[in-house]
Amino acid sequence: MEYSPKKMTQTIEKENFHFKKKFGQNFIVDENIIDAIIKKAEINKNVSVMEIGPGAGSLTYKLASTSKEVLCYEIDETVKPILEENLKEFKNVKIIYEDFLKADVKKEIQAIKNTLYVVSNLPYYITTPIIMKIIEDRLPVTKMIFMVQKEVGDRFKASVGTKDYNSLTIYLNYYFTVRKILDVSRNVFMPKPNVDSIVLEFTKKNCRPNVKEEIFFPLVRDSFRQKRKTLRNNLKNYDLKKIEEVLHSYGYDLNVRAENLSMEIFIAIANAL
Repeated sequence: MEYSPKKMTQTIEKENFHFKKKFGQNFIVDENIIDAIIKKAEINKNVSVMEIGPGAGSLTYKLASTSKEVLCYEIDETVKPILEENLKEFKNVKIIYEDFLKADVKKEIQAIKNTLYVVSNLPYYITTPIIMKIIEDRLPVTKMIFMVQKEVGDRFKASVGTKDYNSLTIYLNYYFTVRKILDVSRNVFMPKPNVDSIVLEFTKKNCRPNVKEEIFFPLVRDSFRQKRKTLRNNLKNYDLKKIEEVLHSYGYDLNVRAENLSMEIFIAIANAL
């Protein structure tokens, strides 16, 4: 089959497929966007790829063409005939029809010996749980390339002092270097969503900060618990004297809000505690 995302989505009409809002199904139909993702993600034959939610397979097709192998997780079994038709020429694609969040992914990827990337167009409502599972299950993922709702992506890559900066921003940046690859218009999807998207690259950090995570993560979460309140109010159950000593060394006091503090400062506070 001659490759064309739009041509591939014609299979949807042939199979009388009904898009399911509960799964956030918006299939990408623009080849230029797909090519840009493949190029910027540096997919090659030494890379194995895991894709979550392949949809009609338009991104999967290019991943299979350029990588060593593709492992897909798809929660909606009604797309099976569409994927079988659109990907029938490939022997290096395995599709597991299961909820990624409930699947034993670690067991499934044991056989993968190559560098492992995750490349996916993710529904906004499940983006954070998927990333959290990859981190918490300690999956051996070197890089993640996700297309997400722009508003969600802005929080992931937010800078200190901005309204989008939050505890999740710090959590993700603890594990990954996060950068924007490209912006994506809502017009390249079928059906068209109500929001634009953004493609982000998460590259795993080889060296993480020297800090006790069992102190650091709760500290960050509690600091942002009520975002408009100061650390003095949010961290009443902590040793405020020690926290204030660290803040003074950086030119702040307990009246500062969490959104104005870098990850470096939170690490210093955690180490002091």
